[in-house]
Amino acid sequence: MKYTVILEKDEAGFYVVNVPALPGCFTQGKTREEALENAKEAIESYIGSLKKHKEPIPEDVGEEVMLDA
Repeated sequence: MKYTVILEKDEAGFYVVNVPALPGCFTQGKTREEALENAKEAIESYIGSLKKHKEPIPEDVGEEVMLDA
C-alpha cells in the first residue's frame, strides 16, 4: 500500500511527517531521508496494530508532498 505523507520543516530544522490517512500517525527526522524512513516504520506499526485489533485498514494512494517552513 502507498500512503500520502506531508513533510514540514520545523523551527529547529527537523522534518515532521504526517500521514493524513492514518489519524495520529506522525514522526520526524533530522534529515528528509531519515524522516521518510521513520514514516515508513510508523506506517508499518500503525497497520500492524490495526490488523492485530481486526480493524479496517484505510486506503490512500497519493504522492509525497513537501512543504518548506
